Amino acid sequence: MNEQIKLLVDFFQQNKNISDQEKEILTKAVKRLESDLELAQFKLDRTEKVKRTTAILLEETIEELELKRKAIEETNSALENSLKDLKAAQAQLIQSEKMASLGELTAGIAHEIQNPLNFVNNFSELSNELIDELEEERAKSQESRDETLVTEILGDIKQNLSKINLHGKRADAIVKGMLEHSRTNKGEKAPTDLNALADEFVRLSYHGIRAKDKSFNADYKLELDPNLPKVNVVAPEIGRVVLNLVNNAFYAVNEKAKSSPSSHRDEGYKPEVVISSKQTKKGVELSVKDNGKGIPEHIKEKIFQPFFTTKPTGSGTGLGLSLSYDIVKAHGGELRVWSEEGKGTILRLHIPIS
Repeated sequence: MNEQIKLLVDFFQQNKNISDQEKEILTKAVKRLESDLELAQFKLDRTEKVKRTTAILLEETIEELELKRKAIEETNSALENSLKDLKAAQAQLIQSEKMASLGELTAGIAHEIQNPLNFVNNFSELSNELIDELEEERAKSQESRDETLVTEILGDIKQNLSKINLHGKRADAIVKGMLEHSRTNKGEKAPTDLNALADEFVRLSYHGIRAKDKSFNADYKLELDPNLPKVNVVAPEIGRVVLNLVNNAFYAVNEKAKSSPSSHRDEGYKPEVVISSKQTKKGVELSVKDNGKGIPEHIKEKIFQPFFTTKPTGSGTGLGLSLSYDIVKAHGGELRVWSEEGKGTILRLHIPIS
C-alpha cells in the first residue's frame, strides 16, 4: 500500500469522531482509489513504453524511407541515362533507315541517269559522224556536191541535237530529284502531283533493286487516275513513304518467287506490283498491291511498330513502315493494310485534300 494512503487509513481508524461503519466505508473508498491510481500508473507507464517504441520505429521508418528515396533517385537517374541512350540509338537507327533509303534511291538513280546519258553519248557520236559526212560533201566542188544530202544531214544533226537536249534535261531532272531527297527539308508543304511522285519513285525503287540483285525479276504496273488533284504535302517525305511501300512489295513478290521457283513457274506465277491512285470523297488514295505471300494474321497488327521486321537480320532496321506511318499521320492521313496469306498484300495511303 502507498505510504500516504496508509497514513490516511490510520488517521481514519484512530479518529474517534468517525463511527466504525464510516471508517469501513472510507477505508474501502481509499483502497479503491489506490487501485485506480495503480491502474492509471500502469496505463501511463505502458503509454510511455508505446511512445518510446513508436518513436524508435518511426525513426527506423524514416531512415528506411530515406534509403528508398535515394535508391529511387539513383534508379531514376539510371533510367534517364538509359532513355537518353535509347533516344540516341533510335536517332541513329532512323538516320540509318534514311541513309538506306537514300542508298536505294542512289542505285535507282544511277540506272535512271545512265539511260539519258547513253542517249546523249549515242546521239553525240552519230552527230560527229554526220558532221564528218557533211564536211566530206562540202569539200567537193559545187557541181558535184549533193545539196539534197547536205540538207538531209543538217536535218539529222538538228534532230540529234534536240534529242541530246531532251535527254540532258531528263538527266538534270533526275539529279535535282536526288538533291531534293538528300537535302534536309524544312517540312514545308506544297501542292504536289502524287501521280508524278509515284511514277518517279516506283521506277527508282525497281531499278535500285535490280542494281543490287541481278536475279530480281518482277513486273510493275501503274494504274494512275489522270484527273487526280494535287495534294498539299512535303514531297520528299511522301516520296520516301512511296519508296518504302514499293520496296516492301517488290521484296514480297521476289521472296515468293525464290521460295519455290519451279512450282511457281508450273503454276504460272508472275511476280507483279500494281500502283494505283484515285480520288476519294475526302482526299486522294494511293495503293500498292503485290501478289506475294501475304502477311500472317497474327503479325498484321505489328507491322507499323518500330523495329518490327520479318526480314532476315541485316536486311532491314524495322523502321521503314513505322516511319512511313508517322509521316502519313503527320500529314493528317492514314496508312492501312489488307492482306491474305498466299494471295498478297495491299497498302493504302490516304492523304486529305486541304
